[in-house]
Amino acid sequence: PEERLSLADPEWSDIHVVTGALKLFLWELPEPLVPYRLFDPFIEAIKLPKPQEQVERVAELVQSLPLVNYSTLHYLLAHLCWVIERVDVNRLMCQNIGIVFGPTLLWPEHELGSLVAGMAQQNQAVELLLAHFDRIFPT
Repeated sequence: PEERLSLADPEWSDIHVVTGALKLFLWELPEPLVPYRLFDPFIEAIKLPKPQEQVERVAELVQSLPLVNYSTLHYLLAHLCWVIERVDVNRLMCQNIGIVFGPTLLWPEHELGSLVAGMAQQNQAVELLLAHFDRIFPT
């Protein structure tokens, strides 16, 4: 049977519980929102020498996502941009969100040689998506 939850229940009043549930949901997907086949191209894109090139390449990659992945990523990142706009209240800057959501939104199919370097690149990819959201997800 399907379990029904109400966000009005007191157990959901702590934002960390809600965020943890979201991250767990994303982490337990059979494949990340950024599919395995796009992991290496995303990482290569953030290594490009010019920021403009990085944004253009990531925008191309995002446009190549399956529609469900694109829509979910768009919606989630739009919300995270809204969270970042309230940095004076929540102290969550783009970099913090990248650290929290980088490994949750894209990860390699097979472990990388350096886990720390890989995570830093995942974080940077999410930071780039957030910092240039309007250019990557044009309306």
